[in-house]
Amino acid sequence: MTVPAQAGDGATSAPDAVDLADPADPGDLADPADLAARLTGFVRALRTHGLRIGPAETVDAAAVLDVLGLADREQVRAGLAAALLRSDGQRAVFDPAFDLFFPLGVGDPEAVRRAADPAPADPTAPADPTAPVPASPAPATPDPGALREDLRERIAAALAADDRAAQARLAGEAVAAFGRYGTAGGSGRPGGDGWSAHQALGRLAPETLLARVLAALRAGADGTGGLDDHLLPDEIRRRIQDFRAMVATEARRRAAEVRGTEHVAERAVAPSLDRIDFLAAGRDQLAELRRTVHPLARKLATRLAARRRRAARGHIDLRRTLRRSLSTGGVPLRPAHRLRRPARPELVLLCDVSGSVAGFSDFTLLLVQAMRDQFSRIRVFAFVNRTAEVTDLLTRGGGDPATLARRILTEAKVTGYHGNSDYGSALREFADRHLDAVGPRTSVLILGDARTNHRDPDLPALGLIAARAHRVHWLNPEQPALWGTGDSAAPAYAGVVEMHCCRNARRLGEFIARLLPV
Repeated sequence: MTVPAQAGDGATSAPDAVDLADPADPGDLADPADLAARLTGFVRALRTHGLRIGPAETVDAAAVLDVLGLADREQVRAGLAAALLRSDGQRAVFDPAFDLFFPLGVGDPEAVRRAADPAPADPTAPADPTAPVPASPAPATPDPGALREDLRERIAAALAADDRAAQARLAGEAVAAFGRYGTAGGSGRPGGDGWSAHQALGRLAPETLLARVLAALRAGADGTGGLDDHLLPDEIRRRIQDFRAMVATEARRRAAEVRGTEHVAERAVAPSLDRIDFLAAGRDQLAELRRTVHPLARKLATRLAARRRRAARGHIDLRRTLRRSLSTGGVPLRPAHRLRRPARPELVLLCDVSGSVAGFSDFTLLLVQAMRDQFSRIRVFAFVNRTAEVTDLLTRGGGDPATLARRILTEAKVTGYHGNSDYGSALREFADRHLDAVGPRTSVLILGDARTNHRDPDLPALGLIAARAHRVHWLNPEQPALWGTGDSAAPAYAGVVEMHCCRNARRLGEFIARLLPV
């Protein structure tokens, strides 16, 4: 059985397709057709989340499976990652998707039988009346409190021993016992029930086992592994975090058995960091995004420098080319080009720093500040319902990501008699007091969701800014489907200036790259 190239990639088959069924490999016990479907579905899921994987990489992945088999799951994970990924940042998408398509023990016949069962065994569910009665039946309704304490005790022991196999088994038990939600039967109702890692972890609260595991490690000399007492709590927290990840993986696997692997992979696997919507990002994700500002700025600056080098020669200078051709009998062997010296643009940022879009504005400010060498001059203005220049605040302290937003809100006069966004008032104040910052070479970026809290949007003030500037771009972190809903004045503002959807770091980086001239 062979794995063909993916449809839609400009190729219908792979000439060097790889045979995935090697009867001599004892680890390859899965059905070849199922294995091919797993691989192609896995690749489709990765593409859905923005990873660029072509037919060549898919064939390489098939070769990895042909060589490695399925005996060592972690070795298969490493091999497929080497064949399919291009950067370490893609592992956050790759690993959860791999756990769905290649679950623990996929090469084990018992694991394959379990994966084919659409209704996983649940110790708390009613027994099947057609099943044979065991010799020693378990209680029909086990005490949830006793079951919870027993699981917590065994989890603490597994964490103290750092037994990964035991932790994986306990993660399955935890989800089976406390992760089910919806109807008890569930079959025949695709959306009627499912599995929740959050629910299971909320009942077990493994983070509260820190003291118990710490005491067990200190009591046994062999469990510390030579770690200092100051490092033990951090090591235990790492183990607990790994166990939480195992529970999440098990919940996704069981949900995939009910709803389909590709369906769960599309919806339950978190996107890569640069594809997370600014407005949906949590505190930890925003903090991680801020840490990516300088690497992203360096990458953009490198690309822009290469683009400028390629474009520096400009168009052919016909007069100079004909003059040079006189020395070669009229044959233009050495074309002459007009040299281009594009000037660096001036940039003015007008940013809504209210709570609803603070993360988006914060990240954009830091990105532009990191790329300040690409502009001849940058001036930054912030507003909630009043406008104030914050250029000095951005440059002082290097634009520290952890304190930038707080410093702007506390040190600049960006709020008036209320704390809600008022775009009309802010635009009018900018047009009245700071219009001298805008000139014929100035590009103005307005950052915000254009939600006016049902106040006057003051379109004439925006028109004054647009008439004076070279270009005005409005960057909106909301998806276009929401523009014009509720108190959004986005369609009205879009009739005056260009409005762009910049929902995540990738789109924002692409826009900044287009903004700079070649």
